[in-house]
Amino acid sequence: MKIVVSSGKRKTSIARATVREGTGQVRINKILLAHVKPQIARQIIEEPLLLAPKEVTEKVDISINVRGGGVMGQAQASRMAIAKGLVDFTKSIDLRTMFIDYDRSMIAGDSRRREPKKFGGPGARARKQKSYR
Repeated sequence: MKIVVSSGKRKTSIARATVREGTGQVRINKILLAHVKPQIARQIIEEPLLLAPKEVTEKVDISINVRGGGVMGQAQASRMAIAKGLVDFTKSIDLRTMFIDYDRSMIAGDSRRREPKKFGGPGARARKQKSYR
């Protein structure tokens, strides 16, 4: 039995996907993909499954463990883990180029992170206002 483990990151979310031969089930934190809420997050996670050929997605079971961050960050990390896992499982260059042409962040992560807060204000850029009256 062939098993492939892949990971995806987005902001502070980390998703680990296990792709194995099966019947096409996708579980995220032991919950079926059909029951994932909100719907927009489910649609983001489904993108690589819809792009990949049916003969690939119907023959694999994907189990994802995702931690950290918010709902959308977790969805995008899961999406990346699924796409990387399918590419590693099939060893298909065509599938990889299809994902990259559709959206590069499916394979190559988005390196943007939160800017650290500085002194003299409540946030990274905001400062205390001055009044000269």
